[in-house]
Amino acid sequence: MATYVDRYPDEAGVVKATFAVAFAALGVGALFGLVQALHRTGYLRVIDSTDYYTVLTGHGVLLALVFTIFFLLGLFTWAITRSLERPLPNIKLTWAWFGLTTTGAVFAAVAIVAGLFPSLDMSADVLYTFYAPLQAHPLFYVGLAMFIIGTWIAGVDWFLAYREWRADNPDERIPLQAFMVLTTTLMWYLSTLGVAVSVVVFLIPWSLGFIDTVNPLLTRTLFWYFGHPVVYFWLMPAYMMWYTVLPKLAGGRLFSDPLARVVFVLFLLLSTPVGIHHQYLDPGIAEGFKFIAMTNTMFLLLPSLLTAFTVVASMEHGARQRGGEGYLSWLGALPWRDPAFTGMALAGIMFAAGGFSGMINAGMNINYLVHNTLWVPGHFHLTVGTAVALTMMAGSYWLVPQLTGRRLYSRPIALFQVVLWFVGMVFMSNAMHRAGLLGIPRRTAEPQYQSFDFSATVGSVSELRIQMAVGATLLFVSVVLFLFNVLLSAIEDPIEMPVDDSLPAPLSGADGSPVVLDNLRLWTAIAVVLVVLAYSLPLASIVTDGGLFGESGAFPVFVDAVYRVAGVVA
Repeated sequence: MATYVDRYPDEAGVVKATFAVAFAALGVGALFGLVQALHRTGYLRVIDSTDYYTVLTGHGVLLALVFTIFFLLGLFTWAITRSLERPLPNIKLTWAWFGLTTTGAVFAAVAIVAGLFPSLDMSADVLYTFYAPLQAHPLFYVGLAMFIIGTWIAGVDWFLAYREWRADNPDERIPLQAFMVLTTTLMWYLSTLGVAVSVVVFLIPWSLGFIDTVNPLLTRTLFWYFGHPVVYFWLMPAYMMWYTVLPKLAGGRLFSDPLARVVFVLFLLLSTPVGIHHQYLDPGIAEGFKFIAMTNTMFLLLPSLLTAFTVVASMEHGARQRGGEGYLSWLGALPWRDPAFTGMALAGIMFAAGGFSGMINAGMNINYLVHNTLWVPGHFHLTVGTAVALTMMAGSYWLVPQLTGRRLYSRPIALFQVVLWFVGMVFMSNAMHRAGLLGIPRRTAEPQYQSFDFSATVGSVSELRIQMAVGATLLFVSVVLFLFNVLLSAIEDPIEMPVDDSLPAPLSGADGSPVVLDNLRLWTAIAVVLVVLAYSLPLASIVTDGGLFGESGAFPVFVDAVYRVAGVVA
């Protein structure tokens, strides 16, 4: 049987290109993370504290946006072609969105890194959240706009492939991986509207001097309208691999196709109307709106719990096919020497811990205790930094041979790498969560205050700093090993069958589930209604109180120019 690169050589080229961009961003972002962690903990300071925020922005943007989303673009291109069993309709369109997203990412990265060179008079120290009042160079915002538009075109590319498939298969259920790609893309379209408006209407004109002021709370709310669902845009590729690839690696089959579809529909419906839970301490939003956002957020626990049940059941089925027995001893029958399996399984364990800390973030009263402390990035490193990133790296060990026609360079190094990432993240996230409970702030190069001591009930602040420094070092070494292994894998000699890339049918297939699950128009319409209900009144209140362009009352300068021209003509 031919592997993916033999069946779809053009698409394999695009996927390899997206992975190359993702892995380059991973390497640079990881280096920034190491520099940042060693500076903050005080063990090695090679930059000024003023440059800390440039490094922090680069770490966040390159890892949370560029690495994750470029990997998703490649993974979804792979999934849509293999599951629909047809190439993309127009490979030139495919390369066009790749070129646009890459150029946008490069523009944003240049604006950030230029901040380290004062002579360039360019900077973008706005962190990965990039809302006002922090202002970046226009190149940063233009790059973001290009990046977002590129992802929209990628979605069009995938939907065009689906339309062709549907024309040839009018009565068939949507293949599961294609269903996951399409629902996630619909969620992306819905959730990026807010950040697109923020960047194009407010931030770009503001950075260019076309308007004098913006409403900071409005840009902040528009960012979080996008900023929480983007978490699921990172997470859905991991879910896709847990649902469709992990059961095969375990030696079994997916437990339930219908449950997987329900989970993705729920994320489409529920992931966007929750962003205000990031703004519990913002004074310009009424408490009632925050309470509604909290309630919506708690509903999101349901798809995560369904996923935990389905994935674990699938792994148990695989283990029992391999001879595993008993209530828990079947765990020993799983293929723990396979780096792709082990990495994904460890990522799932970390995600469970991240889910519990996420429940604390989502609760209004408990959130007040940890808001803007190191607890928050600790949660972030469990979810995005491990559940997503480790799954992507582990999955690459299974995907790259399909894309190159070559075997993996070293499975022992790969196994050591994923375990090292897990250990490093245990140190990092444990220390961050505990530091957050002590009230140690996030987003600062100088967390040590004069005449003030943080007192720990267990351990000490020094011990936490050591854990963060050790964790960051182990994580950076793990990234170096990953890039080394993948790079050498790409230059191995071609072999006839580098990996078995077939996926077994689920134990419970799509035929046993309601056809309405495949009605994408229905779910999209409901998702839009939920967003309107959740955001229309808060946004109206914010604009009424603060003005569309801020409280100064200043009209945009181009409007002033129109008035002047009108006066001259009169």
